Amino acid sequence: MAAPARAWLVFGFSPEEAAGELGPGPAPRRLEAGPEGILRVWPAWSYVVVETGAGLEVRSAGLRRRLPGWAEALPSETHLVLRGPAEARAWRREAAVTGALQDEPAWSRALPPEPCQPLPLLPGGFATPRPPFFTALPAGLRARRLALGTEHALALGAAGEVFTWGGGRHGQLGHGTLESEPQPRLVEALAGVPMWAVAAGGWHSASVSGEGLGLVWEVRALVAAYGPEAGDLYMWGWNESGQLALPSKALVEERAQDDVCTGNTKLVPRQEQSAAKDTPFISIQAFPALLDLPQDLEVSGVSCGSRHTAVVTRGGELYTWGWGKYGQLGHGDIASSDQARRVEHLVAEGLRAEEVVCGPWTTYVRVLES
Repeated sequence: MAAPARAWLVFGFSPEEAAGELGPGPAPRRLEAGPEGILRVWPAWSYVVVETGAGLEVRSAGLRRRLPGWAEALPSETHLVLRGPAEARAWRREAAVTGALQDEPAWSRALPPEPCQPLPLLPGGFATPRPPFFTALPAGLRARRLALGTEHALALGAAGEVFTWGGGRHGQLGHGTLESEPQPRLVEALAGVPMWAVAAGGWHSASVSGEGLGLVWEVRALVAAYGPEAGDLYMWGWNESGQLALPSKALVEERAQDDVCTGNTKLVPRQEQSAAKDTPFISIQAFPALLDLPQDLEVSGVSCGSRHTAVVTRGGELYTWGWGKYGQLGHGDIASSDQARRVEHLVAEGLRAEEVVCGPWTTYVRVLES
């Protein structure tokens, strides 16, 4: 009996569209793996870095370049940060996608020989894929994980606490205000509820709680590293496109405009009109809110795009919501949604979701197939 195989699927914006070419459309597509397979992905807007059995590789429209000697990537549209065993370096995007890493890097930092936490964390601080490239963290903050948004950052502390800082004008820091924070500040609304995962979108944030409060964090960290734990999903920040899975007025207005443009002017029952009028729309959620998924599903992984969110459940299903203009929600269309929807393509194909990674306008999901 053949062993189950793993593959990566991708939905949404493509490198070809970024280059001004015709895109593949909203249907899910398989990420070409080659004989080595694909272990991890780090997507940017116009390109993606993948880890194969042979090392890292950068892929853009019509180009593939090996990145020998590097272990992790942190991409953006201006620079690509790479981490190796002894140093981290940043190159301009153009040099990275063409493989011109022999050029002088824009930044470099020597690393100690001991093992590092995953990027963007580095010893003493964290990297960003744009200047100044490195920022020190307070000495007392022992971060296990760190996630970068467009204007803000989240850190997961040693005991499962969550710290946020940076721009806060869309409530993405979770402190109940729209103020910015120059330094990491504990999200007090989550105090007493240990988290084991954090994610940052463009202007929204998410975290996943652990399964049992009595479980020692060091043990939980091992579980998170070697096998998915599952828990409750908390979200906060901007909901302009329904990325928090909360009622979005902008989406209601967008659907109404689409109906006018397509001539879909069917009469809406008075009861439905009244219900829509009374809906408590939420544009900004400045405190973390527990999100109730269908059937009270538990979450084993979360990732955020610029204005969309994707989660993997304990049972291996993929749910997505938020902005969907490029098909990044995986439902075979370009509709946005302010409700969590299961990606039926995976169910129909008998695929089990194991991991999800969002780019700004894309969603990558690792699946297990028979």
